[in-house]
Amino acid sequence: MILYKIPGREDIEIENVVFDYNGTIAVNGKLVDGVSQLINKLSKYANIYILTADTYGTVEKECISLEAKVLTFPKENAGESKRDIVRSLSGDKTLCVGNGFNDIPMFEESVLSIAIIEGEGASGKLLSKADIIVRDIIDGINIILNDNMVKATLRN
Repeated sequence: MILYKIPGREDIEIENVVFDYNGTIAVNGKLVDGVSQLINKLSKYANIYILTADTYGTVEKECISLEAKVLTFPKENAGESKRDIVRSLSGDKTLCVGNGFNDIPMFEESVLSIAIIEGEGASGKLLSKADIIVRDIIDGINIILNDNMVKATLRN
């Protein structure tokens, strides 16, 4: 479990971290360099889930070395599928990371959310739903792993 003690706010307990795949931890279907090591480090503190419609058909090969559970869903209604997965994990204990319009429903369901502006860009509408916005996935995971960074960004 990850515990964030943020001044002026209630403590946030994270049991699950949910990552969108394409555009978030992968660009054009390939994992971003350095992501595997950081996700495996993060897996020591929380359950890791990777959500994807597997647009490029690469997720199984790309994620084989990750200490994470990959969950796929149909390409249609991706946002609702992601929301339902987060809801089933207990959104009040889940941190979500994504970049796309279809990540909005899971952001709304989660206790904490991070929008990534990686090589494929990010949905402007998603940015307004995010608690934290970062320029790339490496920064995003490093922030999750550093409670002082989260505290500095979210303190009241």
